[in-house]
Amino acid sequence: MPRVSREHLDARRQQIVDAARTRFAEQGFAGTSMTDIITESGLSNGAIYRYFTSKDQIVIAVCEQASSAFPSALTPEAITTFLEHVRTLARETGHAKLTAQIMAEAALSPTLSTIVQDQLAALRNAVTNLLPQDDNHDPDQIAEAFVAICSGYNQQLAIRGDLDPAPFTNALLAILDRCRPEQHC
Repeated sequence: MPRVSREHLDARRQQIVDAARTRFAEQGFAGTSMTDIITESGLSNGAIYRYFTSKDQIVIAVCEQASSAFPSALTPEAITTFLEHVRTLARETGHAKLTAQIMAEAALSPTLSTIVQDQLAALRNAVTNLLPQDDNHDPDQIAEAFVAICSGYNQQLAIRGDLDPAPFTNALLAILDRCRPEQHC
């Protein structure tokens, strides 16, 4: 019997995670069964259970795959592009609903809480690294507010549907404008 390549195994695992992400976004964690994930993936029971022994393991795998679309600069154009990307993901893949469920589940699951806290810390660090370095403002506070507004926009998309990012872009830019080297935060 020929050996299966690492690429094939990784592709099958990703196929399962993608199927679960789709179902979780549509039906929620509680409303999605292993049978739903098996059906969505098009794989057999055995194939699914080869990679994951439980739905909880699949939930963790979905949560571990955070989006890497964060802007590389804190310019009006980059922030607008980033929030439009978040909006597109919400509209086309249900990403905002999935993220809202992850946040709610992380409040109850220590394992997910650790993953989400690490992801939020990475986002705050990314913002901090993009801020001008001076003694007039606290970059950690700015990063905390920046990530909170971005998270709030995502939550609003989950609840309210397709939502213009302009007010959120303006709020982010106002925070950043106040913290230019010539200003005092």
